[in-house]
Amino acid sequence: MTYRLHCFGQSGNAYKAALMLELCGLPWEPVFVDFFNGATREADYRSDVNVMGEVPVLETGGRRITQSGVILSHLARETGQFGGRDALEDEEILRWILFDNHKFTSYFATYRFLHSLAGKPMDPAVMAFLKGRVQAAYRILESRLASSPFAAGDRPTIADISLAGYVFYPAQESGIDIAAEYPAIDAWRGRIAALPRFALPYDLMPTARPA
Repeated sequence: MTYRLHCFGQSGNAYKAALMLELCGLPWEPVFVDFFNGATREADYRSDVNVMGEVPVLETGGRRITQSGVILSHLARETGQFGGRDALEDEEILRWILFDNHKFTSYFATYRFLHSLAGKPMDPAVMAFLKGRVQAAYRILESRLASSPFAAGDRPTIADISLAGYVFYPAQESGIDIAAEYPAIDAWRGRIAALPRFALPYDLMPTARPA
């Protein structure tokens, strides 16, 4: 069975799913979504692919699965890789995925989009507010990774794959230099990048052209 992932290169949320597929050694192919030309806003996309108007969307076994956390959980369960070893570890993994979705990815992805992908100048007050939220979320993960090699404990899990969604994009896209500002996160990035079959987002997914 070959998985199909609706995605585009600039989407860190799609990268979470693409990276999981790659790390698990699964056969998959990208389905390019022309986000910057409004593909996800089209009626056909919302009726036939994802009513939420988002990527990623994973096609598998006649199903379309959406939301990166759900996709990661599904693949962990299907493959037996990067999931929890017991109920307590499952809860710890979920805790960090929820933190990622609500704060870590959420604020950074928005800040990065407005900084370099939106195509127009942004209100400095808005950018300052978002950067403050980014920094607060990054300090939380920095503190965690200063005392633990991975988010949920001593080995990589889908919590790490979720948190890694946006940290491998070039620093110039966000104006935030993770290597200089967050050494524990940077070291953790190195541990993720050392996993077999790791690949960067622009090497896994077709790149969209910003409008």
